[in-house]
Amino acid sequence: MKRLLIANRGEIARRIIRTAHAMGIETVAVFSEPDANALHVREATSAFALGGAASADSYLRLDRLLDAALATNADAVHPGYGFLSENAEFAQTVIDAGLTWVGPPPAAIRALGSKSAAKALALAHGVPCLPGYFGDDQSEDTLVAEAQRVGFPLMVKAVAGGGGRGMRLVQDAAQLLPALRSARSEALAGFANGDLLIERALLRPRHVEVQVFADAHGHCVHLGERDCSVQRRHQKIVEEAPSPAVSPELREALGRCAVALAQAAGYVGAGTVEFLVEGAGLAGASTSSARTESGSALTEGGSALTEGGSVRTEKGAVGTVCGSGLAEKDSVGTESGSDLAEKGSRGTASPSVRPEPVEGLTHTSPFYLMEMNTRLQVEHPVTEALTGLDLVEWQLRVARGEPLPLAQEQISFHGHAIEVRLCAEDEHYTPHTGRVRHFAEPPLPSGLRFDHALETGSEVTPHYDAMLGKLIAHAPTRTEAIERLAHALDQTQVLGLPTNRAFLAACLRHPVFQGGGALIPFLADEGDTVRGMLQPPPDAVLAGVLAAAFAQAPQAALPCPFARPLRWQHAGHMLELAVHEQGQGALVVAVGERRVQARVAPGRVVIDGVTWPVVAVPLGAGHWQAQAGAHTLALADLSHAPRERAGGASAARELRAPFNGKLIAVHAAPGASVARGEPLLVIESMKLEHTLAAPRDLTVEAVAVVAGQQVSPGQRLITFAA
Repeated sequence: MKRLLIANRGEIARRIIRTAHAMGIETVAVFSEPDANALHVREATSAFALGGAASADSYLRLDRLLDAALATNADAVHPGYGFLSENAEFAQTVIDAGLTWVGPPPAAIRALGSKSAAKALALAHGVPCLPGYFGDDQSEDTLVAEAQRVGFPLMVKAVAGGGGRGMRLVQDAAQLLPALRSARSEALAGFANGDLLIERALLRPRHVEVQVFADAHGHCVHLGERDCSVQRRHQKIVEEAPSPAVSPELREALGRCAVALAQAAGYVGAGTVEFLVEGAGLAGASTSSARTESGSALTEGGSALTEGGSVRTEKGAVGTVCGSGLAEKDSVGTESGSDLAEKGSRGTASPSVRPEPVEGLTHTSPFYLMEMNTRLQVEHPVTEALTGLDLVEWQLRVARGEPLPLAQEQISFHGHAIEVRLCAEDEHYTPHTGRVRHFAEPPLPSGLRFDHALETGSEVTPHYDAMLGKLIAHAPTRTEAIERLAHALDQTQVLGLPTNRAFLAACLRHPVFQGGGALIPFLADEGDTVRGMLQPPPDAVLAGVLAAAFAQAPQAALPCPFARPLRWQHAGHMLELAVHEQGQGALVVAVGERRVQARVAPGRVVIDGVTWPVVAVPLGAGHWQAQAGAHTLALADLSHAPRERAGGASAARELRAPFNGKLIAVHAAPGASVARGEPLLVIESMKLEHTLAAPRDLTVEAVAVVAGQQVSPGQRLITFAA
């Protein structure tokens, strides 16, 4: 392997480049039109233009990627993650061209890339799965009937892909058809495959995944687990290892199940086996005490009930629990005894033979397979920090035919590692596009790592995922890792568009997370509390306003005898100031009855002797974004605007686009009366569908857009009657 083409972009392309160059391997970057000057393009040995902007016109073009490999004389292809990383056709195309594919064999991708096929294979090898429907008949009538059999609540999932796309929680029958149609639409757009599966929902589990690695010589190991329970929109934003809820015994059980599944599929390379783990108990708690409140353990009618540390199955439930060898009649579906290998190993039937148990495991393990991701994961740096290994190096060595560098007993874990995903989204998880007008990394001493593709001037477009980078902390203890990571987030500066930087720091500081008790519903339960932690103190807002207001003022400005009135808005609140300029950046500021001594200097504002590090960037039309200390501020200069801004009433009558995207559905019609919360439009942006709902009971006066249309932030979509 002398020249490696990386069929990806952004931070993962940079990550692979770093290891490849350290191994003496040249790299080829590929890029779309918006990425022509991106960091990964400049850092690679050479680069090839794919053309196009949208993923479908660039990074998802098999033909263009193969053209790039052949034109640049690459002899290997690494897919990264996302895009075509789990596409068996792409893997086969690379291999057929005589190139080395850095990933699992196409047959293994086919066997495991479909969640339905993976669950069928898992059941045949004693790996526990939740009751559900994984069949080929994808008609709505069949899915509705199977949902009634499985029972509510349930999950609708795309059989292909990942990242939370095409996934919907359905609480009752009334939500089912809209969920099926929305999930199928999102899956088709993201993965070109609209097939769905249905499985019973655990409402309060943990999301725990196991990193596995296999070579072509029959060796397979696991590298421990990662806890990924802190999620929004079914997408992870915080990952840590080890899990605070996994005991050594459960870790061994999870690892053996993960290895068994990988070996059953003939797996080679890096992969991740994802599980739901029941209960809120922390490591060291007995299995029998792992039941939680309503919804955490399955209930009657197709459920697996934990009692006294054991699992008993009832009609409709999965009959094999981590290799226990149970295969009761009707335990999985409606055709007990049929062959799961038929029709691509998909269906609702139980195996025709009793599955072989995974050696050393019992039926007391309260976990269930979700899926296996046949690629490197976004969160692989957590495992690298814990083990001291370079997983990309392992991938390249295995692809060259080398055996795994270590056996299972040689792998050790040290300390605690946590990763957060920095995304271009606000605290309500709405994605945003725009230009990064200021970027500064935090100090990165030993124990901190920042994988990103950011620089001042970077454009965040609607064509790709909203993730900007990953910040990872490693420390001897979990408490130290949390503190180190939260402090690094405080010092990170990304201005020009909203990000979740401060939200992530607040998550880490939330007492539920700090106590190790965060389950998958953590943000659903505590999101408002986390958002409440983002409120800046008054002096942080004042520092941001002064930094923005005096950003262009020369340092040697002379005193002014007259007070300068300022009116600035932050988070809907008006701040009215009378500022007396004393010269040399010194100010006396009257805020209501309070008089403040302040000084403005580049990069900082001093208020009554307290120094606030501040950066402020203009966004246009009097709008600014600032960061004062750890606090992000959205500011508007209304000093020269009328006290009652014209258009306030009309603004309340309009629905405007919150971000760039494509309108994929318009439910509203002129003259229609809609209730609060009723869907009006669906916008696809950054690979996800976002429903805009009625803010109150109202009547639609006019609809200014049609399905299929591209919209931009602030564009008027709907006008409501007065």
